[in-house]
Amino acid sequence: MGKTKRTRLKQTKVPVGCHQWYTVDTLMKKERRQINMTPVKLTTLTKKGGCGCKIGPGELRDVLHSLPETKKDPNLLVGLDTGDDAGVYKLTDDLAIVQTLDFFTPIVDDPYDFGQVAAANALSDVYAMGGTPVTALNIVAFPIFDLDKAILSEILRGASDKVQEAGCNLVGGHSIDDQEPKFGLSVTGTIHPDQIQTNAGARIGDQLILTKPIGVGISTTALKRGLLSDEEVSRVTAVMAMLNKGAAEVMKNYPVHACTDVTGFGLLGHLGEMAAESRQAITLMKDQVPVLPRVRELAEQGVVPGGSKSNLRHVKEAVHFDDRLDEIDQLILADAVTSGGLLMAVEAAQAEALLAELKAKGLDASLIGSVTDGPAGQLFVK
Repeated sequence: MGKTKRTRLKQTKVPVGCHQWYTVDTLMKKERRQINMTPVKLTTLTKKGGCGCKIGPGELRDVLHSLPETKKDPNLLVGLDTGDDAGVYKLTDDLAIVQTLDFFTPIVDDPYDFGQVAAANALSDVYAMGGTPVTALNIVAFPIFDLDKAILSEILRGASDKVQEAGCNLVGGHSIDDQEPKFGLSVTGTIHPDQIQTNAGARIGDQLILTKPIGVGISTTALKRGLLSDEEVSRVTAVMAMLNKGAAEVMKNYPVHACTDVTGFGLLGHLGEMAAESRQAITLMKDQVPVLPRVRELAEQGVVPGGSKSNLRHVKEAVHFDDRLDEIDQLILADAVTSGGLLMAVEAAQAEALLAELKAKGLDASLIGSVTDGPAGQLFVK
């Protein structure tokens, strides 16, 4: 038998939309293979982008509360009761599976980056539960007869690369022809039944650490309106595409009592869920929350997605803002995030050590508040 020739990878720049380029890897065998793609800005194809297209927390809760109770299975360790990031089902005394899915409309114009961000966002739910992603399935809605098929190929390639980065296995998927593009993953992970992280275990005195900056919803709304520089687009894309894998690995070495990831309901929404499920109060220090550049400037210009405004309306009854905080401050804290960081409640004595290790990994992590003795489910923002 002759030797099989190894396929070489060649990087080629391909235009996407006005004045935007991205790098694709083209297979090189006997001759150079050119990828031709009809230019299109993906964010122009949808009304809402990323996690901002989620049904609002209030409306969703009304729907879920109308459903009849299902039979309780003793092996269902995490289900619908706590509003956690994923479900957990025990298979044996030493093994449980973590199940989640997440998909949304384009949040960026670059197809490859959209695939990366959507995949990182879906994988994050498993990390937030303390699990390890094992398999993933593509969820595809795409106008296959109206857009260039090469665009879908790039979305899938971006997701595949991110899934591989996570050490996860892409095993298939499902697709439909839809006028509005949507993409995401269904992810299954594993975890020991005794090591599950939920949003319900925060204790008085715990310190709160956030591992990524907020302001993604406002920034990507500005992106859609053409108000960001190339550098700013690259920055917000990199934040969204970053896996929470590193943060989750560090978290396992510390006494973290509760964890969730910050996504479509905004920082205030996810803090509110943690406070309510843990039956504690939470104090948030606004000036310690990491925020993407120019977010306040953009918000003052009215560049705020509808989902962020809806988030603020939903949480206002449970949030007590310091008098110095204006509506812009409040909207930023409620901003709908796509593929945000992990929000951890860690034992106070270990908080600085955890924060230092997260920073050593290059994460923009910050200590943003604490769990306090007060009315259950209430947030106090200073």
